[in-house]
Amino acid sequence: MSGQAVISVENLGKSYRISHQAEHQRYVALRDVLTDKLKGLSRFRGRRHARPLTEDFWALKDVSFDVRQGEVVGIIGRNGAGKSTLLKILSRITEPSKGRVRIKGRVASLLEVGTGFHPELTGRENIFLNGAILGMTRAEIKRRFDEIVAFAEVERFLDTPVKHYSSGMYVRLAFAVAAHLEPEILIVDEVLAVGDAEFQKRCLGKMQRVADGGRTVLFVSHQLPAVRALTTRGLLLGVGKLVRDGSTSEVLNAYSSSLSEQNAHEASHARPSWAIPLIKRVLLKDKHGDETKHIALGSGCTIEVVIDGMQRRLKKPVLGLVVNHSMHGPIAGVNTRMKPPGSPWQPLSSGILTATFRELPFVQGRYLIDIWVGDGSRDLDTLPGALVLEIVPDDVYGSGMIPFDTHGPVLLRPDWQIEARC
Repeated sequence: MSGQAVISVENLGKSYRISHQAEHQRYVALRDVLTDKLKGLSRFRGRRHARPLTEDFWALKDVSFDVRQGEVVGIIGRNGAGKSTLLKILSRITEPSKGRVRIKGRVASLLEVGTGFHPELTGRENIFLNGAILGMTRAEIKRRFDEIVAFAEVERFLDTPVKHYSSGMYVRLAFAVAAHLEPEILIVDEVLAVGDAEFQKRCLGKMQRVADGGRTVLFVSHQLPAVRALTTRGLLLGVGKLVRDGSTSEVLNAYSSSLSEQNAHEASHARPSWAIPLIKRVLLKDKHGDETKHIALGSGCTIEVVIDGMQRRLKKPVLGLVVNHSMHGPIAGVNTRMKPPGSPWQPLSSGILTATFRELPFVQGRYLIDIWVGDGSRDLDTLPGALVLEIVPDDVYGSGMIPFDTHGPVLLRPDWQIEARC
């Protein structure tokens, strides 16, 4: 990897002027406008409509970073964080409101389905048009033409205007052109989500080969496992600002923590309207019975759910929980309906329902636990994100080695055996 910066961003900002109607302002129809004009002509002094209120919204503010040749950088953040705005500025689609961007090298961007395509032209014509926009000669485009078509799998429709393409065909061809015409810098937004799983896999493989060839890749995606697998560095954006710049693992962990905290906050108000508020309190306790939010890797815990049915008596109390990982979604769930026959719980109106785990089978990281309570086959109350559980690293194997969280959230502890045969 060269030490030369191919992208330099200094104090970048982008603002948009947005309008709001005053709360008292009613909807203005065409007939209202015409009526007001007639009233004006007749010198009638009626009620005027309030002018829309305006404000400057900063989609990006004071963002600075450098990207060096050969780096593969993942850009992540919640919706509205400013990721797409940043890529549009780097792709020279829009101008910044302040700051400066310097780019060395030819840039190929895939920001929206069919970026740079003309709908009236055929797939064949758009390959040559897009290549020319990227600064390629006709000879260079012809040399890569067959490879582009094969990757996009649009041979049958090559001479059909792309306006008749499905969104999947559009994005396949657009990505194939952008990735195969050998740009020094490849910028890819979340558009890969349009393709099917097999195509996404091929795109990631192609981007990996582009990166291995010493070219620079900027990759925006909400698919965090793909970001982890493909990139070596991460940029975390939040509300238009650069929150974290570091290794992919460091940035993803910071993002996961922020998502967990946000989800937990939102979950505290997320009890569905149909729920009967039976759950009063949820406690997490370690193996010693002490209340905590942190459990050592490979250790056990107890979850206590305090319920108060007040006027309602649960004939067959049911307790369930779902464990969610910030990057993988729901990863495990269990409830007392899975208990073997002959071990029912006693009817109750108020009390404590307890789930004890001798060992949590998860690697280090932050998890959200949804809790729900039912009566027999009927679900009555649910509390999403009732617990935030953080599993902290520990020498679970006794070797000083900690399992890699990049390999997934499940903790494996096999009994190893090696048998020698002569």
